[in-house]
Amino acid sequence: MGFFLVFFPEEQQNNNSSTPSSSPFKSSSINSILKRTNSNHIFTRTQSTISVCALLIFLTLIVFTLSSFEPNNDFISSHRRFLAPNFDSNSKPHFKANSPALQGLGTLYTKGTSAMNVLVICHVSEHVTLKQLQLFLRAFHRSGLYSKSDLLFIFNSISTIGSFDELIREENDVFLKLVNRFKQELGNGSKVVDFPASFDPTRFVKSGKKIDEREPIWGKRIKTSNSSLSNGDNDVSELTQLSYGSVVGFGIEELDPENSLSGFVNNVPIGLRRWASYPMVLGRVRRKFKHVMLVDVNELLLLGDPLGRVKSHSSESIILSSTHRRKNTKSHRKIITPSLILGGERGVRRLSAAMLTEIVRSSTRQHHKQNSITESTLLSQLASNEFLQKSIRFVSSTESIQEPSSLSGVGLANLTAVRRGNSNLDIGEVILKHICSFPIESTVYTEC
Repeated sequence: MGFFLVFFPEEQQNNNSSTPSSSPFKSSSINSILKRTNSNHIFTRTQSTISVCALLIFLTLIVFTLSSFEPNNDFISSHRRFLAPNFDSNSKPHFKANSPALQGLGTLYTKGTSAMNVLVICHVSEHVTLKQLQLFLRAFHRSGLYSKSDLLFIFNSISTIGSFDELIREENDVFLKLVNRFKQELGNGSKVVDFPASFDPTRFVKSGKKIDEREPIWGKRIKTSNSSLSNGDNDVSELTQLSYGSVVGFGIEELDPENSLSGFVNNVPIGLRRWASYPMVLGRVRRKFKHVMLVDVNELLLLGDPLGRVKSHSSESIILSSTHRRKNTKSHRKIITPSLILGGERGVRRLSAAMLTEIVRSSTRQHHKQNSITESTLLSQLASNEFLQKSIRFVSSTESIQEPSSLSGVGLANLTAVRRGNSNLDIGEVILKHICSFPIESTVYTEC
């Protein structure tokens, strides 16, 4: 609070009946008045200066206090979702408030039980439908990867995230409800053979009394105890602790706000732009994960755990998958597919930087033929680059990704990955039929 000080000078009265000018005290009186006037003037200026300084100090404190407040990331994240198109401001939102996933960015759908060593990054193009994403999640849950890895979605835009929010949460909630059912059975002394399932539930249940207390890096840090890791159960005996990863999502604008490739490629597709977002993600989670997997949701379904291929390789290794494409009616050719790339965290980080540089170089060299730039071609060029091979160890996978033909649910489950393809086989129907053939799962999924 500031004070405004006003000073009034003393009034001097002229008395006509005073001592005549010839009084011997006249000179001393004038000197006294002059001294008092100068003293009052100096005192007034000093008080004014002190008042101004006090006011400036007060205003400085106010500005410093206001600038020290941090913005509420939860509000910013939830407000960002309300900016999605076709949103009615008068209607109540039907989805939960979103929490940021990492340093105020992204969305945290499910927070895992502990820190994981594997990160699965999936990019979702504008062509992916709700049904396709639902199928991808159901396959991913049963692949076993969810018990040892975090799942990170990169969406084509922030507005796209809002349309997938509810679906992702529902699928995660349903599957965790199913896992809890199996955990209860295992905790009661039952055996897995007594309640068959479309996946191995023991992968999601920790064995032994030692609990991993490392906290996931996603979302706000929370204080956990041994009992809290068992989802509220006070019993921390053997075979009662759940193990599953976190599920998060980011808009491509959050990871590549400047659209780095826009000056080199017209209408940059997410298949190319994703390589500009990987350095930001992998830079922020550096040394948090041992292995990283890059997946195209539009092209691929993960039905098994492909991490067995990278266990014997170094952190600089990259495993490139291949697929068979028909060249003519009599022969096939084997090409590298960008739909599935996995390797050590260091190798994937170096590959993303090299791929981004190669995209710019190729677009500059073939500016009039930008449509000819494909990820498969660029990956082939990088894999044969002798200079790059000094920092990245490229490994060709002997197992090629197949397209479904007439496989049953059991046949699909024996594969690690499968292309969605354009065949007449409805993979979603096959997987759903396989899920509904088990008693406990049929009571959880409403489609059964």
